[in-house]
Amino acid sequence: MNRYKTEKVVPYVILTILGIMFILPLLWVLFASFDPNAQQALKMPSSFTFENFTSIFADPANIRSFGIGLFISVGQAVLVVLVAIMAAYPLSRYALKFKKPFMYTILFMTALPITAVMVPVYQLFIYLNMQDSLIGTILFLTASGLPYAIWMMKNFMDSVPLELEESAWIDGASVWAGLRRVVAPLMIPGICTVAIFTFSGSWGNFFVPYILIQTPDKFPASVTIFQFFGSFGMIEYGKLAAFSMVYTMPSVILYIFSQKFMSTGFSLGGASKG
Repeated sequence: MNRYKTEKVVPYVILTILGIMFILPLLWVLFASFDPNAQQALKMPSSFTFENFTSIFADPANIRSFGIGLFISVGQAVLVVLVAIMAAYPLSRYALKFKKPFMYTILFMTALPITAVMVPVYQLFIYLNMQDSLIGTILFLTASGLPYAIWMMKNFMDSVPLELEESAWIDGASVWAGLRRVVAPLMIPGICTVAIFTFSGSWGNFFVPYILIQTPDKFPASVTIFQFFGSFGMIEYGKLAAFSMVYTMPSVILYIFSQKFMSTGFSLGGASKG
């Protein structure tokens, strides 16, 4: 009996420890953002103030970096969703001869780290005169995010019954109209999932913009945040925490607003060809 109780308690103890390990850094960010004298230690501020946030928004460079980060992330998310839908459609609907090898190739590309291809990509960008370009950065991020997005989108599209499209075709709809008016609306939860995943990955991407963009005025927020790590080990903890709090807002807001679409599920029960 004691052994049975121990086996039940141990997983909860481990999960509690892991939860605390995640919560403590979040509490530090929260407390330090309102502490004008924030340090590395976790402690309650002696006085709560918005001084750190005021300092962040008073710097035009920070506002610009957030705008650039949104431009890159939204641009990549839109392109990835559109291209992934069009690429996933034939993989889901057609009996292609080399579908299985192609899907395995996509799966392999999802596991390929960006660092493994950055040197040839950087050389290619120099050759095409696209270095230090926000559009070029968006295009590369889109290309690197497509394999996993196509894989996910194809699985979501498989959940939409083909009979619904066939009904639209009988009524005179084209393949494009069936995709736009029948398949895509039923895939809204999946599209939101891919968009959030892509946006979050781009919003938090430091390595790619840091390598492909040379002008500091073009740096997104994911790169600008390192300005608070000063020389000789001096770190402005309060401003760093305040910047981090603001930095997390776009992903949180996007997730909250998309919940009403994602929570509906696919709701395809009972749908059939008329």
